[in-house]
Amino acid sequence: MILTNNKKRLGVVAGALLGAACATYSTRQATSLSLDRILAGEQRSEENRARDRYRHPKATLLFFGIRPEMSVLEVWPEPGWYTEVLAPLLADKGKYYAGVIAPDPKSEYITRRLDDFRHKLAARPDIYGQVALVTFPLDGSDVVPPGTLDMVLTFRNIHNWMARDQAAAAFATMYRALKPGGVLGVAEHRGNPAVPQDPKAKSGYVNEDYAIKLIEAQGFRLEASSQVNANPKDTRDYEQGVWTLPPTYRLGDKDRDKYAAIGESDRFTLKFVKPAK
Repeated sequence: MILTNNKKRLGVVAGALLGAACATYSTRQATSLSLDRILAGEQRSEENRARDRYRHPKATLLFFGIRPEMSVLEVWPEPGWYTEVLAPLLADKGKYYAGVIAPDPKSEYITRRLDDFRHKLAARPDIYGQVALVTFPLDGSDVVPPGTLDMVLTFRNIHNWMARDQAAAAFATMYRALKPGGVLGVAEHRGNPAVPQDPKAKSGYVNEDYAIKLIEAQGFRLEASSQVNANPKDTRDYEQGVWTLPPTYRLGDKDRDKYAAIGESDRFTLKFVKPAK
């Protein structure tokens, strides 16, 4: 009888532990199904849906290992393309931090960018009511308390920070924000490896090896790379840099059909980890 009771107790404990483990993180399959539902959701504009074939949001996020229970910071999310996906994914069980660009009263562009993003969030409290809006600093200070996050994501921002000589400080901030073992997911316009890297990245393109060295210098370890956002049609040698391509079309109607046929830029997609101590 004692043996039977012990078995029952062990069964209860084992069941509780298994339940706790299952509750900690969703499976990849469950996350995939959630992303399917969200990507088809009415909160996404038709314009943004049309860019899925270039940005591959589901495959990209699954490559990074995102799960609905995670605390995730997206750096410079404006105007909110990925916010339409990440906010509903993380709303119930996780936490989505939108690390917006720092206000600059002298910049009409930044002011409008921030205002538009805030209005987007305020217009749909049912979708974005749980979003934590924080300012992402570029002076090396903290965006959230150190060791807070499971994941940090940044999409096509490295060239902007290089132009300001603030890329190293930005990644140092991300490193501190992550828990040990936390993940940094990066996507960026991929430069031509045969062309030396312009330290200001004036073309908008960043060489993959350059980015890896830059990020690893802040303590991160490269865990994996993916070609999910590669575009071999991108020759990376345009008059107006990466902004020649869609969706910007900086040359206006000049050769527009040509650039539309190329599509959006070739991009590297990298997964880094903050080593566990």
